[in-house]
Amino acid sequence: MSTKHASLAASLALSLTVLAAGAHAADKPQPTTEKCYGVALAGKNDCAAGAGTSCAGTAKKDYQGNAWIAVAKGTCTSIKTPKGYGSLEAKS
Repeated sequence: MSTKHASLAASLALSLTVLAAGAHAADKPQPTTEKCYGVALAGKNDCAAGAGTSCAGTAKKDYQGNAWIAVAKGTCTSIKTPKGYGSLEAKS
């Protein structure tokens, strides 16, 4: 596994831990989390996957810029993907 993929996997695992601890995917992130756009894998997003979607789990492709997952506050912009870094705002 490459360093990039290992870093992304660790970040996603942390996000899932945060969600399991009480952050509901359809709600706004808890004070200890933030929305991170462009880092979710296809079908693994929490919300905001574009017009005509029902939200969670609807991202059609990996690292879709308008799909977010909740991550630990302060970590989003350090998550590196093959398409760049995570963003606190939706990407086109």
